[in-house]
Amino acid sequence: MCSVVLPTTGVMSAEESRVEDGGPGEEEEDEPRGTKRKISLANCVVCRSEEAKYRCPACLTHSCSLVCVKKHKEDSGCSGVRDKTAFVSLTQFDEMALLSDYRFLEDTGRFADGTTRDNLIRAPRTTFKAKRLAASGRKMNITLRFLPITFTKSRENSTFFLSKEKQFMWHLKLIFPQSGAEFSQRRVSDRQTLKQILTPYIHPTESDPVTRQKLKMYVQAPSDHVKVFLKAEGRKANSVRYHVLDIEKSLRDTLSYKTLIEYPVLHVVLKDNWKEYPLKGPAEHASARSSFATKGEGVNRREEDVTRDSPSPQGPCTTRGPNIWTGTRETRPKLNPRRRKGQRGN
Repeated sequence: MCSVVLPTTGVMSAEESRVEDGGPGEEEEDEPRGTKRKISLANCVVCRSEEAKYRCPACLTHSCSLVCVKKHKEDSGCSGVRDKTAFVSLTQFDEMALLSDYRFLEDTGRFADGTTRDNLIRAPRTTFKAKRLAASGRKMNITLRFLPITFTKSRENSTFFLSKEKQFMWHLKLIFPQSGAEFSQRRVSDRQTLKQILTPYIHPTESDPVTRQKLKMYVQAPSDHVKVFLKAEGRKANSVRYHVLDIEKSLRDTLSYKTLIEYPVLHVVLKDNWKEYPLKGPAEHASARSSFATKGEGVNRREEDVTRDSPSPQGPCTTRGPNIWTGTRETRPKLNPRRRKGQRGN
């Protein structure tokens, strides 16, 4: 069987001929397949010699390097910041445009909030009304402290003082922890007793029916199983104490020698939960009362020291035991020994 061998030197494929002739296949091998330019093939607008690589977000000008970008901004005065409020047609509106609008609104809200905060920082901490209330409270032995006007408790405080009647019209808050209810009451006269204040809430017959249903536990409880507590202000967080108030006394008497922040907040508690409201000690209560007369006591002590140091016209004095009425030690003048001898001789 004979085989025919063809010469390979003269045979050439079509692809090889295209490569040698410099056809379109040579350009395709230079560019990697699957790549896509982000911008169109154009020269740099600034130098006009290099191929563009960047595009200005503001004016869409093409540039090739950082040097050309800076020169473009200097020559044209362009800021390089994209116009977030530019018109976008509905056909070109995509997810990126939606995200841009959302961020623009967020920045606007943040800027507006920052301007209001600056005004609040410059605002005074207390108002003229607060200073007058504090002065009126001092006359009644009530220490009033006020929060900055930006606080919620300060904004909702409606307390005012009647100068002619010389009485407070309090903004009062009542908390019933066992029922999880809170009530705020305005224009409460300080001449009312706590019993009168609680009547519209927990009285079996005179209270409001809707409120009575919410506070059923308090309405059904005996009167001696209900106590009213007031938080002692000015203490550390780990040493919270309360004052127990007499419901038969007026609001003015119960708030006397107490410290309040903005307005009174009363806790109405049943007997089972009294232990959760530790009372302020009697020594601390006495010291709070004595703080109003500290200056007078200091003057009296200085006068006593002067009288002790000054010599008596009758001679030196001898001390005896303490007096059971006044609690001070009695002094009796000591007679001169020479005078005693003269008296014996006579």
